[in-house]
Amino acid sequence: MPILPPVQTPEPLGPPPPEPEGYPAPKTLPGNPLFWGLGERLAWVSGLVLALSSFTGWYSGTGEGVTVSVLGWHTGTIGKLVFFIGLAILVLAALRESGIDLPATVPESLIVIALGSLATIFALIRLISIPDEFFFAGRAVGIWITLAAAIGLIVAGLLEASEEL
Repeated sequence: MPILPPVQTPEPLGPPPPEPEGYPAPKTLPGNPLFWGLGERLAWVSGLVLALSSFTGWYSGTGEGVTVSVLGWHTGTIGKLVFFIGLAILVLAALRESGIDLPATVPESLIVIALGSLATIFALIRLISIPDEFFFAGRAVGIWITLAAAIGLIVAGLLEASEEL
């Protein structure tokens, strides 16, 4: 006496439909395709804005009939470091696009988060402590752009880390 009853074999399927000519099969990405790669795009955009923001007015004020604006580059070492952090993010993005990857022990998202945190600290230092030679000036829009770009780098690094998982 058999344990299972006999079953009917399925009929063979027809040939598969032809592939469109000239186009490879589309790759499917896990997760929401709208947000795929958002961290990488946000990283290079924030890096570009951060690098350019050191050439915007961080402080402005009036003195003896003229309005003076002080660029971030002229605020000392911190303004220059902010530029080079933005430039390092752009170099990192260019290396990724050219196919050069970092070692697996140093994830790119960690570097972006670390550089973004450093830029945020520098921006907060200049936001809280105006240099003594610019005592007449108040904070201008450039320092706020710098702070937003630095926070954008931290967010970009966190998005990249979530994409790596």
